[in-house]
Amino acid sequence: MITSLYTAASGMNAEQKKLDIISNNLSNVDTTGYKSMRAEFQDLLYQAVKEAGTPTAQDSTLPTGLYIGHGTRLAATNRLFTMGNLEETGNSTDIAITGDGFFQVQLQDGKIGYTRDGSFKRDANGRLTTSNGLLVVPNITIPQSASGLSISPDGIISVKLGDGTIQNLGNLTLVRFVNPAGLEPTGNNIYLETQASGAPIEGVSGQDGYGALQQGYLEKSNVEAVKEMVNMIISQRAYDMNSKAITSADEMLRTVASLKR
Repeated sequence: MITSLYTAASGMNAEQKKLDIISNNLSNVDTTGYKSMRAEFQDLLYQAVKEAGTPTAQDSTLPTGLYIGHGTRLAATNRLFTMGNLEETGNSTDIAITGDGFFQVQLQDGKIGYTRDGSFKRDANGRLTTSNGLLVVPNITIPQSASGLSISPDGIISVKLGDGTIQNLGNLTLVRFVNPAGLEPTGNNIYLETQASGAPIEGVSGQDGYGALQQGYLEKSNVEAVKEMVNMIISQRAYDMNSKAITSADEMLRTVASLKR
């Protein structure tokens, strides 16, 4: 009887954490380049009352065992790097990746971060930066007198100068990871490399499996609001059922406690 109390409590705790993940997904439904997260659960240890295969007679054994589970737990959160919808902005410094890959940005501590958010800006020196002022890697500086910024699908950035000549400013490269789900999210649409993700593999956009760049567009969040709402309802119902299991176990214990000889 006591086991059922703790088992149902583990279910309530797991569903509460799942709801936290769903809420985070829904709160980022309009975050540029956001990738939704999925809760993954595992069952806990089992109490083996009777082992399968236990001999019952000289020539027979139990075909199945008798096992009592002890609930569930949140084992991992898996980030889904599926492509989000593209939104046309018309802004020349907005860039979307139509496929696999990440932009590189230099963090304040000198480390390299990775992002799918291509809503870049120009600082006072003409350098491409993120909305938080982080420099885009490789460093691209746009001359103050330049006009007609152009970014090709393979990452070549060029501008038109005052005398009408075209100047190539550099190539905006992308990186990929063997296991992007292993990246560490740090907020501000930035991920960091981990041992699980593997080292970044740099390449040219639009080639060898890297996504092509689309100037004047932004990648929206890949959160499916309707799906998240359905998951929220399922999680709420599972939470309610575990709560009722605790209530039922409590009533049964109360009945046992009230027995008299």
